[in-house]
Amino acid sequence: MTTLRGKPPGGAPRNLFSYRKFWASRFGTAPFLPMSRDEMAALGWDSCDVVLVTGDAYVDHPSFGMALIGRLLEGQGFRVGIISQPDWSSASAFRALGKPNLYFGVTAGNMDSMVNRYTADRKPRSDDAYTPDAAPNRRPDHAVVVYAQRCREAFPGCNVVIGSIEASLRRIAHYDYWSDKVRRSVLPDSKADLLLFGNAERALVELTHRLAAGVPIAEIRDLRGSAFMVPRDWRPGEDWVEIDAASVDTPGPLRRHPDPYAATAGDAPAVRADVPAKPVQFHGAARAPRRERSRTVIRLPSYEQVVADPVLYAHASRTFHLESNPGNARALVQAHGARDVWLNPPPLPLTTAEMDGVYAAPFQRRPHPSYGEARIPAFEMIRFSINIMRGCFGGCTFCSITEHEGRIVQNRSEESIVREIEEIRDKTPGFTGVISDLGGPTANMYRLACKDPAIESACRRLSCVFPGICENLDTDHTPLVRLYRKARAVRGVKKVLIGSGLRYDLAVRDPRYVKELVSHHVGGYLKIAPEHTEEGPLAHMMKPDMRSYDQFKSLFEKFSREAGKEQYLIPYFIAAHPGTGDEDMLNLALWLKRNGFRLDQVQTFLPTPMALATAMYHSRKNPLRKIGRHSETVDTVRGAWQRRLHKAFLRYHDPENWPLLREALKQMGRADLIGNGKKHLIPFFQPPGTGLRANAPRAGKNIPADSPTTRRVARNTPAPARPVAKAPTKARRA
Repeated sequence: MTTLRGKPPGGAPRNLFSYRKFWASRFGTAPFLPMSRDEMAALGWDSCDVVLVTGDAYVDHPSFGMALIGRLLEGQGFRVGIISQPDWSSASAFRALGKPNLYFGVTAGNMDSMVNRYTADRKPRSDDAYTPDAAPNRRPDHAVVVYAQRCREAFPGCNVVIGSIEASLRRIAHYDYWSDKVRRSVLPDSKADLLLFGNAERALVELTHRLAAGVPIAEIRDLRGSAFMVPRDWRPGEDWVEIDAASVDTPGPLRRHPDPYAATAGDAPAVRADVPAKPVQFHGAARAPRRERSRTVIRLPSYEQVVADPVLYAHASRTFHLESNPGNARALVQAHGARDVWLNPPPLPLTTAEMDGVYAAPFQRRPHPSYGEARIPAFEMIRFSINIMRGCFGGCTFCSITEHEGRIVQNRSEESIVREIEEIRDKTPGFTGVISDLGGPTANMYRLACKDPAIESACRRLSCVFPGICENLDTDHTPLVRLYRKARAVRGVKKVLIGSGLRYDLAVRDPRYVKELVSHHVGGYLKIAPEHTEEGPLAHMMKPDMRSYDQFKSLFEKFSREAGKEQYLIPYFIAAHPGTGDEDMLNLALWLKRNGFRLDQVQTFLPTPMALATAMYHSRKNPLRKIGRHSETVDTVRGAWQRRLHKAFLRYHDPENWPLLREALKQMGRADLIGNGKKHLIPFFQPPGTGLRANAPRAGKNIPADSPTTRRVARNTPAPARPVAKAPTKARRA
């Protein structure tokens, strides 16, 4: 019988820093983890125990994954080298540090390589923020696969372990937007021995010590947060039971529940006004005892099945996300041909003391000296910022944070954070007294958690804040207010800004926090992310409605006035998200105009692997509810013309977009919004030299057949006579 490592019988996971240090700890701490043989020789090393391969430049800062992991392993006594942005055209660059004694650790970097290299329109990006001087094309497409294969070529037989956000988001069969097809798990393509997903400190430390003790990597099958290839029908022990994913969430007709992501175990009865409503039972309320769940594996539809059937893809996505809480998640298995990809349950969160230990490593907080004076934009952005937590319980369907970091927020202590502020003050060149951010995935989730650990462990909700904030969620921001006050009291600190995105529906629950934030920690502008204004898109995003935004805006303006400051909210919105129609985008544009917003930067929905919104995009089904052949169909914006249109609505004020918007408004029967008055969205006239790139096709010509606009062509209103062009008045900015 195999027991998942990391959680002994007592229930608490093994402390990250309780392992006996490896013998190589005698070499001490490296000023920088070596990137060359000369640096290894200067440290007295004849070899590396672990070689980390990364698609990013090596910056010795805790915001860069290779530095965080490398320093953690160094603290355990291992010799760690780094191969940064190697030339992948051959295996030569992967031999730079010699054969590692234990394994290659392969990562694409802080971003998925495809997101890093291509825009939402599938066009190559002209720069790379994680590269010296922002040079493009320094990493390959699907970098984890390419790097892992080159490591195999460089040293056949060497252990290869893959990780990072790219590996996490591709651990099962997934839709790949850039090739517009479902790809296999990254495991069979990379030929890696092991995949570690999520924040993998626990699994990585355990794995490294066991390999150092001589345990073959093929026998290490019991680490939480790990995935690997096994023969079909392999089991960790004879007492393990396999169940089909259909029994977890049986595909069938849609039944609407008060909580859209908490389906009952059976079909919902009809609701009658004369019969008191029974409490909704969350799916899984009658689940087996936990000791049985810990010996249960759920078989997802196979790779071949999800390729052939988008409905099964959506069903697999829903099942995968329902099994994401480390307190109750079961193992998952998915067939790829004659073999299976086996996923152990997610890693257990780190305690505050462990988080402090991870961030207490001796980081130099600057790029490796080999880069000279080259500027690395990603480092410039974060060098005066501090990560105070990880994880997010928001569950936004378009976001990958939950799939990677999990829904349970893991926090650092106030002492650890203050110590890092002092290190920035004392060690980081160019510090002027301004901390640019105290945050994380969400700025104001610090120390927010479920009121009852038992409820948290059993919960199967996909979000703690949608469709409303859970009554079991503690929304007291007092610890964060206390942290802010301690941070700005540090000697030498003039200002502490909050640069991470704010969850305003949580903030309005605690006006004291909003007052503290607005009075002391806003540098003129505060970014928040409503993402949309309309109910349909917001429901498919799992975002709150605009009432929370209005409440926060009112508090923001009130406390700004009381502080005697002129400050502004900067809202972010997404165009072309699944569940968004042309009229939704038009209504959003009208809201922007009414409120005086003229957006400079806008975001078009980018389907990232494994996200729930990506499942909507690919399958046109809604995995927030039970999946069936006849269940809800989600409008998806797929054609280039319609994606440009939705983006143009967000930038209605840009003359380049006016020809496209005029054509669309006429086709939508809303030509009344074309004119030169205040009630109009866009003018009749077109400034000379503008709009040439934005001309839209005429009705019935090159317009996507499934576009809602096409279905409204019959209501087309003739364009009014065009007046003599005149110069537009100067645009007002909010």
